[in-house]
Amino acid sequence: MFLTGRAVVVTALGAVAVLLLPRAVTALAWLALVAMVCAVDAALAANPRALAVGRTTTPSVRLGEAAESVLTVTNGGSRTVRGVVRDAWVPSAGARDNRHPVTIPAGERRRVRTALVPTRRGRRTADLVTIRCAGPLGLAGRQASRDVPGNLLVLPPFHSRKHLPSRLNRLRELDGRTAVMVRGQGTEFDSLREYVIGDDVRAIDWRATARAGDVVVRTWRPERDRRVLIVVDTGRLSAVRLGDETRLDAQIEATLLLAALASHAGDRIDVVAVDTEVRARVTGQSGPRLMNALAVGLAGVEPELAETNWTRVAAVVRETLSQHALVVLLTALDPSSLGNGLLPAARALARNHTVVLASATDPLLGELIARRGDSDAVYDAAAAERAAIERETAEIRLRHRGVEVVEASSAELPPVLADEYLRLKRAGRL
Repeated sequence: MFLTGRAVVVTALGAVAVLLLPRAVTALAWLALVAMVCAVDAALAANPRALAVGRTTTPSVRLGEAAESVLTVTNGGSRTVRGVVRDAWVPSAGARDNRHPVTIPAGERRRVRTALVPTRRGRRTADLVTIRCAGPLGLAGRQASRDVPGNLLVLPPFHSRKHLPSRLNRLRELDGRTAVMVRGQGTEFDSLREYVIGDDVRAIDWRATARAGDVVVRTWRPERDRRVLIVVDTGRLSAVRLGDETRLDAQIEATLLLAALASHAGDRIDVVAVDTEVRARVTGQSGPRLMNALAVGLAGVEPELAETNWTRVAAVVRETLSQHALVVLLTALDPSSLGNGLLPAARALARNHTVVLASATDPLLGELIARRGDSDAVYDAAAAERAAIERETAEIRLRHRGVEVVEASSAELPPVLADEYLRLKRAGRL
């Protein structure tokens, strides 16, 4: 049973009777009368348990886009239902205007729609559906809540897709599909063509030139069908907020852009999210299915408040790869990580693979270094400077062990990592 605003107003009108007959019995009698009327009104209301409720929901949506939850309410009772249906979701699902007034005659059904604009990626679940049926006087009514299962998979937003066309153009140049031809160590011979101004004279094929009677050059293309393994660190450092998002969100964005680019280049992509154990794994996918598998596989990955086990990471890489490959470690370039096993693990991986460590930097450090307004700001700037020096030292130690290091802000990390991939592709190191 529930009371409406009308019941409160009617109860307040009892003040008039108390003013006319200022006795305690007057107030008690008025309250008893209101309670009795409300009880009768609730008894005459339709039974909400006689309603059947079904749900259909948009199966998945990218973060920042709108989805919809549709409830189908069927009146299986003998009375007309006049009331409100509340479609509750977890707060991060972003349910808007989820209270819907309905009037459902006996034997009929109505559909109510709730707009969802989620604020976090992952699987967002529906809460209880609550139905209130008001009585004929509108003073009180009957209420029932029921569990109507529903969930919405919120995929990563993939804002970095805007950088993909420009990187694909550079990949086509690398692949010999335009007039710009490249020759990199370890690249594959593609074809012969006539010399044009601007070609490298070292690419001239003198035997073919003699046969053709014209200057002929060799064209080369990057090797295809290479292995690329992207390791996403989901340990405690991935929970650090960099502006409006966590470091893990930036790492997922970089993963999606690099995977899309490498897939167009003809390479095979594997992705694993790991800290003390494997949290997600996407392997054996290619073509259009790859990006969907990555979005679904990484959607529910969240930072774990545990130190990443780099021995475990190295073991996962060895289990996944049996030949030379590009291994991308998406993690934080932090001195504490080097002391917890990152350095020996990276050195061991660099013996057999090309290893790139990509890290999203904290923009707050640059702001702290620039501040010099008072003594507190000076101390903060000194601490930020020290952190920057320690990070540079860690980068030097990694480079000495054969690891390529890429650092950029969370927004710039995806395109910078894509550029590093193209550089390695051009140099024939994949």
